[in-house]
Amino acid sequence: MAESLVVGSKVKDAIKAEDCNTAGDAVDALSEVVASLIKKAAARAKANGRKTVRGVDF
Repeated sequence: MAESLVVGSKVKDAIKAEDCNTAGDAVDALSEVVASLIKKAAARAKANGRKTVRGVDF
């Protein structure tokens, strides 16, 4: 992935708060999931004639 869409240290802190460890590929995998969700939300907004992505689009 070219650019991470999540803050690695925050992700690691959240996982640590759940008493788990973070694998080296976890942050990149989460960033890919976020990118996919953004694409789907943008497509939904466009399908509804909007250029603005709203919370409901997720």
